[in-house]
Amino acid sequence: MPLLNINGAKIFYQETGSGPETIVFSHGLLMSGEMFSAQVDAFKENYRCICYDHRGQSRSGITDSGYDMDTLTADAAALIRELGCAPCHFAGLSMGGFVGMRLAISHPELLKSLVLLDTTADPEPEQNKGPYRRLAFIGRWLSFRLVIKPLMKIMFGRSFLENPGRVDERAKWKNHLLGLNRTGTSRAAHGVIDRKGVYDRLSEINTPTLIVVGQEDVATPPAKSQRMRDAIAGSVYRELPRGGHSSTIEEPDAVTRAMREFFEQNVESEN
Repeated sequence: MPLLNINGAKIFYQETGSGPETIVFSHGLLMSGEMFSAQVDAFKENYRCICYDHRGQSRSGITDSGYDMDTLTADAAALIRELGCAPCHFAGLSMGGFVGMRLAISHPELLKSLVLLDTTADPEPEQNKGPYRRLAFIGRWLSFRLVIKPLMKIMFGRSFLENPGRVDERAKWKNHLLGLNRTGTSRAAHGVIDRKGVYDRLSEINTPTLIVVGQEDVATPPAKSQRMRDAIAGSVYRELPRGGHSSTIEEPDAVTRAMREFFEQNVESEN
């Protein structure tokens, strides 16, 4: 299992495909790099694709501290440098997007483009903090099984949850959530809940940026992405009619198509 020792954490990564350019995929809270499997399959013929798991989540090691967004950003920067893939295309979903924006602000030399998926530049709304802390507490000290229904409704949109043809996919990701490490997940969750916003610094981003959001995303609804679009000069914006908060899983082809068109029209044209 490939692990990098970064900033006191053992970070799991998986490398697939080859090409002159690299796409680094950064997952959302409660998930793993596997949420980008469809995109990796689509891009691996022409790009080096790297997926990694944030500290404390999935296959990466659990640490006592370091779950704040600045430390996670330092982890990502160190991984990019260690794997020699700068400047890369960085695709971050939700928490991965929090990291991606901070990279574009503080380490623009590491990025060729930025893809922000179902994310926000704002802090967590106050009305969400209490309920999310309760979910984290129950998951940590009792069982994720007790909160699996609300978790699924946060992580996925109505179209995915109600589609009779996607029973097996729902079961797969439900089992993933039930198998989360309770200690690492709780620490990561509090890092997300307590994060500071970076909206006031978005004007500093000069990296070509694609913003994609599902219209059924209840965790970071389209209005959040529209704010980012208006603040990041030249950014490209796409909404997915049947996407929820995990759009790479729910609408994989639409996400891949948006990324491919963005690379061809807004990044490669600059070379």
